[in-house]
Amino acid sequence: MGAIGVGMNQTAVPTRFVRETDLDVVLLAGRYTLLDQSALAGFLPEAERRGVAVVAGGVFNSGLLADPRANTTYDYRPASAEAVRRALRLEQVCERHGVPLRAAASRFPLGHPAVAGVLVGARSPAQILDAVAQYHRPLPAALWTDLRRTGLLSAAAPCPGRAEGG
Repeated sequence: MGAIGVGMNQTAVPTRFVRETDLDVVLLAGRYTLLDQSALAGFLPEAERRGVAVVAGGVFNSGLLADPRANTTYDYRPASAEAVRRALRLEQVCERHGVPLRAAASRFPLGHPAVAGVLVGARSPAQILDAVAQYHRPLPAALWTDLRRTGLLSAAAPCPGRAEGG
């Protein structure tokens, strides 16, 4: 069975495609992440309403959520000081719950009912193994509550419901 889809790293055009065509799937890169939740404004509700599956790509925002530090990238260019500060705040909250930031970053999009999967980039087999391990890592429900309380996560963002991995 075949499927028709598009992939982009912005929300305006995919939202229009979802509204005006019969797409099966959209790969949305970097717009539904712990750093950028802009897809909540129109794209994700429209995809859910139309039954279009979404694959969330770029969930580490060019690497910033995999290893937040100065001199890294965000949106495929040098990360701003504000983006690095926000990523470091996300990491601190995750650490309080015993969770690596990359585990929370890779699982967060899966809380939205329109998101069917997450696509992560990797440069080595070790990074693939780590991505699988992070996916199966237990994440406490209190993590999402804490991220909301600190203002790092939109109140409108649905979060993964299971506290255990897998």
